Amino acid sequence: MTQNIGFIGLGIMGEAMAANILKQGHPLIVYNRTVEKAAALVDAGAMVADKPSLVADASDVIILMLTGEEAVDAVLFGEEGLLSGDCEGKTVINMSTVPVECSKRWAKELADHGMTLIDAPVSGSKVPAQTGTLVILAGGPEAAVRAQEPLLLSMGKKVIYCGPTGSGSAMKLAINLLLGIMTEGIAEALHLAESSGLASETLLDAVASGPLSCTLFHLKEEMFKTGNYPPQFPFKHMAKDMQFVLAAAAENGAHLPLGTELAKLFSPAADADLQEQDFAAVKTLLERR
Repeated sequence: MTQNIGFIGLGIMGEAMAANILKQGHPLIVYNRTVEKAAALVDAGAMVADKPSLVADASDVIILMLTGEEAVDAVLFGEEGLLSGDCEGKTVINMSTVPVECSKRWAKELADHGMTLIDAPVSGSKVPAQTGTLVILAGGPEAAVRAQEPLLLSMGKKVIYCGPTGSGSAMKLAINLLLGIMTEGIAEALHLAESSGLASETLLDAVASGPLSCTLFHLKEEMFKTGNYPPQFPFKHMAKDMQFVLAAAAENGAHLPLGTELAKLFSPAADADLQEQDFAAVKTLLERR
């Protein structure tokens, strides 16, 4: 089934995800506050809207890939936002990482305008977004998720149905907690090894050669070797997500001793020069302390 797709948010991951939708032959209209970021997509055949309401008018399904709760609120409810456009019978797929309560609240508010919300954040960063190998963590009405699975698979290798509305967001926070723990863990191991006179390359070789080997460590290997951290998933986004994790733990009575300590490292108050770097730059933070 051919659908007209809208895509809002052309950041580090959004532009690549939108490009993969185009490659699958879906008609695409995009919106981004900085319109220049849409240039490559326009060259590939996308149309550009100058306000979110026009994306709603032109689309059957609208995908949001934004930085967080405030950005989604602005796109949905702001002046000339999505909900001021033609909404009846349309689906919004929010792929941004947000607190669970936001997904539940938006689902109710969108339903009042005749729209269905799917919360479908992703596991993966810049490279999987480029290669279309993201894992998509979907919550919402199961029939709606299954109906959009072909579209979602244009951006990812697997769609995991997590449960009712808000379940995708809940799963994303659990996944990002583990992501932060694993990355900080390898950073600590490297820091200890180097402090003991061992070469970082030797530690990474030892990890890669045994049962601790994993794709995540391979993706970060060059960063750790060079000390350069170009953002695949920015530190500031992990810091934001860790605050969501702590809030979810408090709301649900979950005891997260490692998560609590991790949030002190991945913090919005951490060194300003690290915030725009990849979150693997937590190793730099360990070295400075």
